[in-house]
Amino acid sequence: MLSQDLIKEAENKLLAPYAMKSHESRGRAYPEKEHPYRSAYQRDRDRIIHCAAFRRLEYKTQVFVIHEGDYYRTRLTHTLEVAQIARTIAAALRLNVDLAEAIALAHDLGHTPFGHAGEEVLNEIMLPFGGFNHNLQGYRVVTLLEEKYPNFSGLNLTWELREGIVKHSSLYDKASFIKELAPDEMPTLETQVVDIADEIAYDNHDLDDGLTSGLFKDYDLEKLAIWQALCSKISKEYSTLSEQKKKYLIIRSLIDLQVTDLIKETEVKIKEFNLSSCLDAKKLNQKVVAFSKKLLEAREPLRDFLKEKMYNHYRVARMSNKAKRFIKELFCVYAEKPRQLPPDHQILIPERGKEKVICDYIAGMTDRYALDEYKKLFDPREKV
Repeated sequence: MLSQDLIKEAENKLLAPYAMKSHESRGRAYPEKEHPYRSAYQRDRDRIIHCAAFRRLEYKTQVFVIHEGDYYRTRLTHTLEVAQIARTIAAALRLNVDLAEAIALAHDLGHTPFGHAGEEVLNEIMLPFGGFNHNLQGYRVVTLLEEKYPNFSGLNLTWELREGIVKHSSLYDKASFIKELAPDEMPTLETQVVDIADEIAYDNHDLDDGLTSGLFKDYDLEKLAIWQALCSKISKEYSTLSEQKKKYLIIRSLIDLQVTDLIKETEVKIKEFNLSSCLDAKKLNQKVVAFSKKLLEAREPLRDFLKEKMYNHYRVARMSNKAKRFIKELFCVYAEKPRQLPPDHQILIPERGKEKVICDYIAGMTDRYALDEYKKLFDPREKV
């Protein structure tokens, strides 16, 4: 049977010197005996998958609110796509695939209902009380809010997993800092992989969802050099391909192009910085996992296109503004009369403060639950 000694031996043999090995972890906040045949990061991954916050991602908005249609990505399907891309990149770079996957699965645990609109309005409301950031909320979920174990609150994840949640950063995510998680250090290379995997996932699935929803058409994308180049290549190879299959093939090719470029450029940087341990990467003043300059320039028009045609589209703006009103009104109603909160939340107010308890409650809601609560509290015909 696989043992911790064999796991250690396999990691030392297969992983690169700059990868984060599980037996070199800084450990857990509450000491636990390690599992006989799972590494520390495999155990982290399993705890994340089995937690309530992870399941609720199925009914949280990515871009489209869930009742807009069953096809579109949710926060859960986005998370799974990030994990798949992160695993591929980490394996190619001989990094710790289990750690990268676990960070990817956990990176959005603190997200609110209704996507970034929910986060923005909660941050506005909570500014007098420290604001709101979904990375820090994710940290709060895994260290306090999940209640599954007899000897501690939270999931008692490894130091590296908690660091990966807090320091996660991308175009739409700002890295946060907590004193005990070495704020002056760069995150592990595995965390850096997840950051880019997140960007690759949402850029490309937003293209898919945007085309499917009709927010823009394929001919709009033909103005983009990176799209047009792949479109021309695929059209030559498959002259009778349907438009639907062509769309899928272009998006798959676009993901492959970005992943391949990232791996090659990161390998160059690893040699350039002469990394010989995971600590070498953490001591740098810049990230190692990165695209080439050429691809960054090619991606820029695509990201500008998505911002203009999708994220600023009037339908998306309507969904976002409506969501903000729901959350703001829910917060005000609970704050005015906290006895409307469930009893297990009311009892936490003396210890954690009214506003923080309400914020935790709303942030943990799914889109569907938030809409149901809104109906119960504001529609006189609804049962409460």
